[in-house]
Amino acid sequence: MTTRRSESEQKNVDQEEIAKFSALASRWWDPDGEFKPLHKINPVRLGFIENHAAGLFGKKILDVGCGGGLLSEAMAERGAEVTGIDLAEPSLKVARLHALESGRNIAYQCIAIETLAQQQPASFDVVTCLEMLEHVPDPVAIVQACAKVVKPGGLIFFSTLNRNVKSWLLGIVAAEHVLGWVPKGTHQHRRFIRPSELLQMCDQAGLEDIAINGLIFHPLNGFILSEKDVDVNYIVALRKPE
Repeated sequence: MTTRRSESEQKNVDQEEIAKFSALASRWWDPDGEFKPLHKINPVRLGFIENHAAGLFGKKILDVGCGGGLLSEAMAERGAEVTGIDLAEPSLKVARLHALESGRNIAYQCIAIETLAQQQPASFDVVTCLEMLEHVPDPVAIVQACAKVVKPGGLIFFSTLNRNVKSWLLGIVAAEHVLGWVPKGTHQHRRFIRPSELLQMCDQAGLEDIAINGLIFHPLNGFILSEKDVDVNYIVALRKPE
């Protein structure tokens, strides 16, 4: 059984994606670098999470696909007990160093969510998995593992990109090739996930959806939440039943 599970987890890792983000690891905390959009959108995502979780202070939180730790540190700053996991070790090294410099006590681990879910089922009050599902071969397995690792009554947050013509034009053509917000090749449109598809995955994992908001760019106000426009980026809040 252990061997089969290990092989399954290995198949749910795109080594090209890991290499891509590993190569950019040193620039995670540069607000004007390749991760500038994440720096801009991070406060909006944090506000959405904090609002639906009724505050983060004292909560045990797992940040899946934490990268260089932008969200992990922001949640730790709010008083949460944060564990961040990722499979790109160079990114985790940057995250650990920055947390040390910032005085944030965050547990970073290079481990697959499927493995952690087997080791620590029903262990976290909140699970976040943002901008990750579109980078793995089997997002269904990630959703199921997140559902397993959260406590009954706990919350899970996913964010990803919708799959349609508009998301291709704005998320790839504009963001990567025209505006240069993210490096070329960051995203593959075929891996974008429609909200209906994500909600179906969550329903199959036994999760109840609470809210879904689009994350849109406003020329004057920057990134904002929208209850009506989920055409490109969107974030979902879900609860695991008691």
